Amino acid sequence: MTEPAGQRDIAEELGDFTTTPRVLVISAFAIGIGVVAAFVAKALLALIGFCTNLFFFQRLSTALVTPEGHTLGPWVILVPVAGAMIVGVMARYGSDRIRGHGIPEAIEGILINGSRIEPKVALLKPLSAAISIGSGGPFGAEGPIILTGGAVGSLIAQFFHLTSTERKTLLVAGAAAGMSATFAAPVASVLLAVELLLFEWKPRSLIPVALASATAATVRRHILGLGPLFPVPSHPAFIGFPGLLGCVLAGLLVGVLSLLLTHAVYASEDAFARLPFHWMWWPAIGGLVIGVGGWFVPQALGVGYDVIGGLLRGDVAVRVIVGVLVVKSIIWSVSLGSGTSGGVVAPLLMIGGALGGIEAMFLPAEGLGFWPLVSMGATLGATMGLPMTGVVFALELTNDVNMMLPLLVAVTVAYGFTVLTLKRSILTEKIARRGYHLSREYQVDPLEILFVREVMYTSIVALPADAPADRLVDSLRARTARRRQRLYPVVGADGELVAVVTRRDLQAVADAAPRTSAPLASVLKTEPVVAYPDESLRMIVERMAKTGLTRFPVVDRRSHRLVGMIALTDLLKARALNLDAEQRRERVLGARITLPFGTRPRST
Repeated sequence: MTEPAGQRDIAEELGDFTTTPRVLVISAFAIGIGVVAAFVAKALLALIGFCTNLFFFQRLSTALVTPEGHTLGPWVILVPVAGAMIVGVMARYGSDRIRGHGIPEAIEGILINGSRIEPKVALLKPLSAAISIGSGGPFGAEGPIILTGGAVGSLIAQFFHLTSTERKTLLVAGAAAGMSATFAAPVASVLLAVELLLFEWKPRSLIPVALASATAATVRRHILGLGPLFPVPSHPAFIGFPGLLGCVLAGLLVGVLSLLLTHAVYASEDAFARLPFHWMWWPAIGGLVIGVGGWFVPQALGVGYDVIGGLLRGDVAVRVIVGVLVVKSIIWSVSLGSGTSGGVVAPLLMIGGALGGIEAMFLPAEGLGFWPLVSMGATLGATMGLPMTGVVFALELTNDVNMMLPLLVAVTVAYGFTVLTLKRSILTEKIARRGYHLSREYQVDPLEILFVREVMYTSIVALPADAPADRLVDSLRARTARRRQRLYPVVGADGELVAVVTRRDLQAVADAAPRTSAPLASVLKTEPVVAYPDESLRMIVERMAKTGLTRFPVVDRRSHRLVGMIALTDLLKARALNLDAEQRRERVLGARITLPFGTRPRST
């Protein structure tokens, strides 16, 4: 049985996606941004190495080194203070947007500033982060590179006069490319963009972002080397039920840790806000805390990639593991609350890895680095509110696919714990404190899956096109419709729509004297904007927004016959149906209870 021609036409007009060939142009821009972001990431890492060598070893070199081997003695306490004071001055007299870890600023730029980031932020953010990290700040490079890469994308979009949506896509493409180049984690970078920055799941944005991330990862291999960043010993393909129960416990412990870290950061920020002097000096106090903590546990200073690698290899002493867990958590939360510039990913990996090192002492033995890796991914996913990013990021950093199931269990449990105990993540709390609420729950818009035929009303007054003018005017007082109409369709002999007229215009004709057909003809709209029964309500909303009209006659596509009306208020039915589906509890399947004396049906 062949499909009717009308239905084929409808199927060809309606599609799963709304993406246009414009995505090819944006993708070309995104690929170029991916190349630029890779070199920006290389420059930032070289700058961090330069500052670390200068502050701790008084030499000129761009090699990435750890501050742990310094010979400054107690004077090391003043090094983070000096770096933090420089950052405070840059923030006050350059741009206060460089304060903090960069991701909230990128989100704010997308949501509030029309995806615009100032050029000076693109320059000052990596410079301030390099100074902060190079002087011992317990931060990572990913936050600054995300903001800087995003700024590159935003600036290119502004230069070529792109739309706000296209600017957002290129901003996020730059952010994903920067993270991809830094960590050799292209898939996790795309997931971070989807879970945190894009606020949509559409091909028009996903394709350019993915291409930018892939491009940056490709270029990285030529200028920074191959991944994985942290090679680990191979782990078993299946760890059994005791191991999975251990992952559940690890997820719960990580959830508690994430809760404490988030509260610690913003309790620190609140404490600094109560100080009686300008915020420019707050980073210096945070730097003092860093210096004291680094004096006792030098491994807590800087990015800590070497410590993360040691935790995954299982060659870090217990004393160092405990020290890193406690001291790194304290100095990171205090310094981040003080407004010092730096990222959150590397510190979370390091703190989570230290917790995993402690867990390895009492959880089932599954191989070297197993529990540190599980807790790293769970800490990242739970604290940042990015579960899929946490899983894939840990896999890409280590290239250990066998860890997928343990990571999924631990990350999901930790994420569930923080969702139930925290209103906002560590990334969105700062935005909320500035007066902007951000929802992180994405779903299909009810307007996408409901159609005009489901909400239109059919009890309406239609005016015959061949009726005398006085009769049409008298129809103004008709009460056959369920509601008081404001728009009257005018139909032909076969019920096809030929025009529309508003109630106000009909009233004006009714008040005119003498009544003639000329005034009525002058107010008829013979090319009305219409809706079709098979259209989604999203299409109707967009049509209303474009035309400024709030009521449309609904006509059959093939015959153009009038079948109903739809108004703006009818669109609320979509939300009402969605709420009903979420809140109304019902038993769909019946139950039959068998008793010794027979079967008695149970009512439903």
